[in-house]
Amino acid sequence: MIQPPTALPPELLNAEDLRAALLAHDFGTVFRAARERAGISYSKIAAECDIKPERVGTLARGHGRITTFEKIVQITDALRVPGHMVGLAPRPWEAHRAPAGSPSMQNGPNVHRRTVLQAATATGLAAAIPTLQHEEPSPKRITETYVGRLRERTARLRRLDDILGGGDTYRVYTGEVQATKALLRGGSFTDSSRRQLTSLLAEQAQQAGWAAFDGGRAREAASLYEESRAFAREAEDGDLYGNSLAFLAYGALAHDRRTAVRFAQESCTTITAATPATVRALLYERLAWACAVDGQPAGTDAALQAASQALDEAPDGEPQPGWSSWVDHTELDIMTGRCWTTLQRPLRSVPVLYAALSRFPDEHARDKALYFSWLAEAYIAAGEVEQAAVTTGRALELASGLASVRPRQRINAVLDYLRPHTAVPEVRDVLELSGA
Repeated sequence: MIQPPTALPPELLNAEDLRAALLAHDFGTVFRAARERAGISYSKIAAECDIKPERVGTLARGHGRITTFEKIVQITDALRVPGHMVGLAPRPWEAHRAPAGSPSMQNGPNVHRRTVLQAATATGLAAAIPTLQHEEPSPKRITETYVGRLRERTARLRRLDDILGGGDTYRVYTGEVQATKALLRGGSFTDSSRRQLTSLLAEQAQQAGWAAFDGGRAREAASLYEESRAFAREAEDGDLYGNSLAFLAYGALAHDRRTAVRFAQESCTTITAATPATVRALLYERLAWACAVDGQPAGTDAALQAASQALDEAPDGEPQPGWSSWVDHTELDIMTGRCWTTLQRPLRSVPVLYAALSRFPDEHARDKALYFSWLAEAYIAAGEVEQAAVTTGRALELASGLASVRPRQRINAVLDYLRPHTAVPEVRDVLELSGA
């Protein structure tokens, strides 16, 4: 088989750090390793991957990310990276290795890439991502070391949520839940290894529940959150138990605000002196959100202050769970802006949202699209219709192609606020962009 000139050598693909980078779609690290360890120039990478050379260099220096599915597929095929290493089904060239000189190879890699992209577009990303199975037979005796390896796998898969929507990740995450349940049914354990695996199952059920919620499967999300609560209780994991209640609160807000506030308040009662700072902040900010949606400004303010205090007082070097480590002051500022927007306090919400979004990376497109929708709503409440329209347009651009129902739901609500202002050119432009 004739390999493209940028094909990564097997020894590089087997390097542990590169495997982790590929699964996280951190192609900047991949490009840098290709040049430094395999001698593949950035110009060759750019030509084969159809990326501008300066863009390849920028990515390799750690600035920016590849976020579109089409480009991920294109890079994967140009570098001959097996599909499972980036969360895709086996690539066509893996199953059908054409002999040298065959017509498929004589037509050149660009024709091949177009064929792959056409197939991907036709089937959709959800069809391209497999329900992942564990990569080796499970041992009958489940040790703490083995559970630790599964926990690392769960952490790697969680990174998919940074760039993909729940419509894409739901069956990946539910597949992990089912695989871990099978281990609990069929394996033998010490008391400690069983408790640790049950705790991991609680974490996986929350991850799958979030993907269900994000993909518009509210009923499945609630069921998974309830399962998570039961597993966390069985494992005596107070942090995950509190988070399961916070998730239940988030889901209940759409139909029963008082129940949602009760769940959120109960989640905060699980906080102890040993609770990691990011977990405390996460539980308090979800209580703040429940209070805001229920129209309780005092409760909102108190919960936001408690979340900020938790982050401010975090001991240096304190280990944080992977499922809460993303909570920082930028995230809290965004939640603060969302809460004050919901409470119709635009003079409070606009400055904090604007500043936080200037720090928030575009590669987290789903979340940033959602957050822009709150900023747009705050602008409307402040009477800044033109700026609201421009901000909504930015949200629409980021939300394009995402397998998540939430950004478009939020954006549609903002568009409804804008419709009475069609005399404003910016409003007409964004309505046309939306197809409304």
